[in-house]
Amino acid sequence: MELRHLRYFVAVAEEGSLTQAADRRLHTAQPSLSRQIRDLESEVGVALLTRNVRGVELTPAGWAFLDHARLALSQVEAAGEAARRVARAAKPAFELGFLTGQELEWLPAAMRILGDQLPNIDITVSSNYSPDLADALMSGKLDAAFMRREAHATDLEFVRVATEPLVVLMPADHRLASHAAIDPREFTGESFISVSNIAPMLRIAIDDHLAALGLDIRPSHEVHNLTMAMSLIASTHSVALAPTYAQNYLPSTVTTRPLQGKPPTIDLVVGHHKANTSPILRLFVSRLHELVDSEP
Repeated sequence: MELRHLRYFVAVAEEGSLTQAADRRLHTAQPSLSRQIRDLESEVGVALLTRNVRGVELTPAGWAFLDHARLALSQVEAAGEAARRVARAAKPAFELGFLTGQELEWLPAAMRILGDQLPNIDITVSSNYSPDLADALMSGKLDAAFMRREAHATDLEFVRVATEPLVVLMPADHRLASHAAIDPREFTGESFISVSNIAPMLRIAIDDHLAALGLDIRPSHEVHNLTMAMSLIASTHSVALAPTYAQNYLPSTVTTRPLQGKPPTIDLVVGHHKANTSPILRLFVSRLHELVDSEP
């Protein structure tokens, strides 16, 4: 398996079409791309894509593979950047972390507020689960991170940048998809997917909301990430609650609806260590109000 196989697969998965990936992203011939994807599936040993008249869709195995392919490519890029950093004159470094999935909305905004300093600093960007981001901040591996308010991270300070309502995720052909908004009492009797304790603050928000409504809904599955949730929702015809940013990653087989009434919410914050004296961090924190004012 070569890096080009991973790049080709990610491009096809994100475009939803072999033809569009070949033309727009990879600038190669579609038959050649199809052959590379077949070679990859042969090496992995399972089908990663299904072909249909609309293009391609990921299989459950494909969704699982996509996360790891993206991570492998980002690590290769990080390795190259680390080598380039050593080869050039040292610059002040700023390590910025993101709750996985939040980079799409918040990385451009974060780069804008550091725009004046970009020629003078090296910025490294990574993504992870929120508790792991908290640990990296406390150990000094990160300077700042877009994350949740992790209760165990007592040495961190948090600045709220957004408050996200939770929405309902479900298969596009689910009976509840015909509703404009969903009453959580409709979840009774449905297969329900929740997050594992790897996202403790989101799990608390979900559990507390259901408990406040007097609902004792036990999850049929617990997932570690959004990709896994999407795959299970489609394959098991289940429902789930997730922050609104999940709407940026919906496959065609999954749809979303708001909750009736006042939905539960969860804050997205920027965390940093109280003892971090980096002047770049001080500048970044001093301008976070610009992100709140222009909240996506």
